[in-house]
Amino acid sequence: MYEFVTGPLAWLSFAIFFIGLIVRIGLYIRGLDWRLDRVTYGENVSYGIKGALRSILFWLFPYGTHSWRNNPWFTLWVFVMHIGLLLTPVFLLGHNILLKERWGISLWALPESVADGFTVIVILAVIFLVLRRIALPEVRLITTAYDYLLLLIAVAPFITGFLAYHRTPDYYFWLIAHIICGEIFLMAIPLTKLSHFILFFLSRAQLGMDYGIKRGGMKGKGLAW
Repeated sequence: MYEFVTGPLAWLSFAIFFIGLIVRIGLYIRGLDWRLDRVTYGENVSYGIKGALRSILFWLFPYGTHSWRNNPWFTLWVFVMHIGLLLTPVFLLGHNILLKERWGISLWALPESVADGFTVIVILAVIFLVLRRIALPEVRLITTAYDYLLLLIAVAPFITGFLAYHRTPDYYFWLIAHIICGEIFLMAIPLTKLSHFILFFLSRAQLGMDYGIKRGGMKGKGLAW
């Protein structure tokens, strides 16, 4: 079973992840239409790039926008969760050993205590987000079972990995469960709302170009809008 989930199934999950993201990026860009969005994407490039970079950078830093500052606790948990979601899988020592074993590559690895701390933080952050969706009427109103499923898919690799790392009973079971959950997570990213992993940058760039050209730096430049 270990050979299968770290071999063919791993290749399949990475293929779906990378090919799926390329397709999502292509479809997003193809869907842009300056006539519909009233933004001259192909012209006024300098204004567009400036607006795009400004939009991305402000949203990448905690409390960099009014929206982040208006929800300080939500912002804190969202950021620590995403930092853990990104750093832990990529720089975990065990993952890099597996990469070296299977594909002959490895990256710098986090100290195991730090990776363990990030794992706990991600689990706590997901619990906070679930409780927030239950407690706040305005959030509960737009929450469906699908949203809870996505949170489960995101946190499952961390829970199973934590249990496997700490050598709980049935270590082999939790190790296999961890690998499978991680691969499900990878495959789900381009196929679900988790695609915001990459679409965040595209949508923020688009909105930044919108404001940078239409409503920002080019105001009063004789544009029809």
